[in-house]
Amino acid sequence: MANIKIERLNHTYQEVISSILMKEIKDKDIKFVTITGVEVTKDYSYAKIYYTVLDEEKKESTKKALEKASPFIRTKLAEKVEVRHTPELRFIYDNSISYGEHIDQLIREIKEKE
Repeated sequence: MANIKIERLNHTYQEVISSILMKEIKDKDIKFVTITGVEVTKDYSYAKIYYTVLDEEKKESTKKALEKASPFIRTKLAEKVEVRHTPELRFIYDNSISYGEHIDQLIREIKEKE
């Protein structure tokens, strides 16, 4: 039953954090961030927030901007989601999309050779 609760919380956090980034953050480096997933630890003390950006060149500046905005995002998250303890947020760049594009490119190359 705890796993279902954590999964629901992960999904809720993903939606709420996406909304906060889209509507309440004024930093231009964060405007085009997509939250791809959230993983809350079993003790609810930490949350890994996975994200991607449209422009790969802004990956580092976006990471710094997210880390700087983390306390603000956490405060807004606490206001919008009622839980006993709001977890500390850790932002992690999600490489799965670029990895998927790489696999697609390899498949296209193999088909062209055939």
